[in-house]
Amino acid sequence: RRLADEGKTPMYLAIDGIAAGIVAVADTVKPDSAQAIAALRKMGIEVVMITGDNERTARAIARQVGVDRVLAEVLPQDKAHEVQKLQLEGKVVGMVGDGINDAPALAQSDVGFAIGTGTDVAIEASDITLIKGSLRGVVTAIQISRATMRNVYKNLVGAFIYNTIGIPIALGLLFPFLGILLSPIMAAAAMSFSSVTVISNANRLKRFRPSVSAA
Repeated sequence: RRLADEGKTPMYLAIDGIAAGIVAVADTVKPDSAQAIAALRKMGIEVVMITGDNERTARAIARQVGVDRVLAEVLPQDKAHEVQKLQLEGKVVGMVGDGINDAPALAQSDVGFAIGTGTDVAIEASDITLIKGSLRGVVTAIQISRATMRNVYKNLVGAFIYNTIGIPIALGLLFPFLGILLSPIMAAAAMSFSSVTVISNANRLKRFRPSVSAA
């Protein structure tokens, strides 16, 4: 029990049917995992651990990295079902995995993240492949996607306002009231300026630098 509480899986050894000792094995927790999970939680993302390990061992590992919700003793073929249950709770689920057994769950999830150092089957079933075997890549991918969507929304709003003002002027609707009339050359230049503005705003993403700080 003490070994399990430390996040290790104990195995009993016997010689000629007589108990001879206990060997404990454990997966090494990567140094940056706790920081990455803390960053995800700071972003408002709930982190759930799905594992085939026993309940006691799984919760010990979860405590080390800061995960509150643990689904333990899940058989490989049931991981996709657990992902589906989370989706039925109304959650958008991102699954991170690297093994053959993770492939169905990666395919079932809304966004599948495959560890680049994992199996080809997992990579094929995923939507995003992380080059390095670190959870920090998940944080980076989400931050980049959010920054991209913010940029898209800004461009849409800017283009809508620009066209709402520019099109009536180009049509000459203001001429009877204000005497404003836009020549075809100026209208073409205005549309080109609109495109340049959108492209310039999109290029700001080149300077985006993700952060995994949990502070």
